[in-house]
Amino acid sequence: MILVSLRKFSIVKTKTLKQDKVNVITLGCSKNLVDSENIITQLKGNDYDVVHDSNDEDANIVIVNTCGFIDLAKEESVNTILEYAEVKKDGGIEKLYVTGCLSQRYKDQLEEEIPEVDAYFGTLELPGLLAKLNADYKHELIGERITTTPQHFAYLKISEGCNRTCSFCAIPLMRGKHISRPIEELVKEAQNLARMGVKELMLIAQELTYYGLDIYKKRELPRLLHALADVEGIEWIRLHYAYPSKFPLDIFAVMAERKEICNYLDIPLQHASDTVLERMRRQITQQETRDLIAYARQKVPNITIRTTLLVGHPGETEAEFQELCDFVADMHFERVGVFQYSHEENTIAYDFEDDVAAETKAERANRIMEIQQEISFAKNQAKIGQTLNVLFDRKEGEYFVGRTEGDSPEVDNEVLVNAKNNYVRIGDFALVKITDAQDYDLFGELVNN
Repeated sequence: MILVSLRKFSIVKTKTLKQDKVNVITLGCSKNLVDSENIITQLKGNDYDVVHDSNDEDANIVIVNTCGFIDLAKEESVNTILEYAEVKKDGGIEKLYVTGCLSQRYKDQLEEEIPEVDAYFGTLELPGLLAKLNADYKHELIGERITTTPQHFAYLKISEGCNRTCSFCAIPLMRGKHISRPIEELVKEAQNLARMGVKELMLIAQELTYYGLDIYKKRELPRLLHALADVEGIEWIRLHYAYPSKFPLDIFAVMAERKEICNYLDIPLQHASDTVLERMRRQITQQETRDLIAYARQKVPNITIRTTLLVGHPGETEAEFQELCDFVADMHFERVGVFQYSHEENTIAYDFEDDVAAETKAERANRIMEIQQEISFAKNQAKIGQTLNVLFDRKEGEYFVGRTEGDSPEVDNEVLVNAKNNYVRIGDFALVKITDAQDYDLFGELVNN
C-alpha cells in the first residue's frame, strides 16, 4: 500500500467553462519540471489555455506530474492526487490525469486505489496523454519549450534514463535506460531559449557524464559543452548530476577554457567509506574520489563543488559513518546536501535489512550538515571584501536576491543586496562587493561601473 492520509484541502466548485483550461502541477526535481514544460508547450500548441502550479480554481482539467524518488516524495505525490480526486468528486474539476515517476512505477496500484483519476501515464507517454485530451503531438515543437522558470534561466535536459545499478536507486525503474539527445537538437533548443531571453542554462540528466556513449559510442559531454558555449546569448552553463566513476577529465579543460562554462560541478558522491560504496555499487573508492576532486581543483582552481551524500544505507555502521564525517571535514566542499536512505522495493538494496533506525538516519544527516555549516560559514566569511559577478533572480522584501557563478537556483547560497540603496533589473548581471556573510547567504552592495 502506498496511500497516505488526506490533507485538508479547500474546495470551491468552478463554473462550467466555455473552453478547457488545464492546470499542470509539478512535483519533484528539475527533470520533472522540464517534462511539465514540454506538456505545457504541446498543449498550448494545440490552442489549450494552460497554467502551471496555479492556485486559481478556474481550470477544469488538472494534470499532476508526480515524483516517486523516495518515501517523502511518494507521500507528497499521493496526497496531491488525493486532493484533486476529492476536488473532482465535489465537482470542482472535470478531468484529472496523472503522469510522471510515481505513475510509471505504481500505475496498476494507483488505478486500483484512486479510481477517480481519469487516466495514468508513465514518464515517456506524453503522446498518449495528449491523445486523451484530443491534442496532437506536434513533432515540430521538439526543441521549442515554454519555460516556467524566471525568463533569464532554464534547465536543459540532455538525456533521459540511467544505466547505472546503484543499489539504493529506483530511478532506472521509473526512467528506463540512458538515452542521449543529439548535440544538434540540444543546440537548437539552446538557441530557442536564448532568443527567449535565457542567459543561464542548467544542464541536467540522471547522469551527465554518460552523455554520448549510446549514440556516439564515446563520452561526448566536452564536445556538447563547446557547442552550447558557442550559442549567442548564453552566458552561463552549469553542470548538474555528474557521476564520479570513469569521469571524463577533459570536462575540466573545457571549463577552464570557456568562460561560458561555470566553474561549478554538481557531483553526487553518496559516501566515502569503501565498504559502503561497495554495498552501494558506486564503482569507485574513497581514494579515487579524492584524486578526482584534487584534479578538478588543480585544473580549475576556483571551482565550486556541490555534492550530495546518503546516510543510513543498509549496514552503515557508526565507524563507516564516521569515515564520511571525516571525509566531509577534510574535503571542504563548497556545497553539500544530504539524503536519508529510503528502502525502495525492486532496488538491489531492498534485499538488505533496513537496519539503521529512522532516528539514527536523521541524527546522522544533521551531523553532516553541522560539519558543512561551519565550512560554509568560513568560506563565506572569506568572501567579505571581494567583488563578485552576480545574476539577479528576484526581489524579495527589502532585498534584490541573486547568485554567483558558484550557486544554482534554490539549492545553493544567495547574494542579498538592499533595495533601499541599490537598484538592479531582475535577470541582469551586476558586480557586487560583499560586505557581510552568514552560513549560507552573502550580503553586499552594487559596484558602480
